[in-house]
Amino acid sequence: MSRATSAVASRRRRKKVLDRAKGYRGRKHSSFRQAKEQLLKSDTYAYRDRRNRKRDFRRLWIVRINAAARQEGMTYGEFMHGLRVAGVELDRKVLADVAVRDPETFRRFATRAREAAAA
Repeated sequence: MSRATSAVASRRRRKKVLDRAKGYRGRKHSSFRQAKEQLLKSDTYAYRDRRNRKRDFRRLWIVRINAAARQEGMTYGEFMHGLRVAGVELDRKVLADVAVRDPETFRRFATRAREAAAA
């Protein structure tokens, strides 16, 4: 009986790792051991930064809303509280987009928020 080897599977596994490591610097794109280690790190960074991206965008939206609210003479907290009391259910992403693209609509939101907070 002939001896079975795992050569095909091993080669396929190594090829898959090296294909994913294309574009890496130095031996990390050509040496299997270095490529494998770098991919472990890269996958860790990618996983972490997918979560960080959500944080970063939320921070950006808050900064934009705050800037637009201050032009209307309110703070971010006063504006958001007023919207909540007024029953306006728009998320920060949409509010930030409105603040940047349509200042007149944002001004109307600010007026509603101011009236609701005062009442």
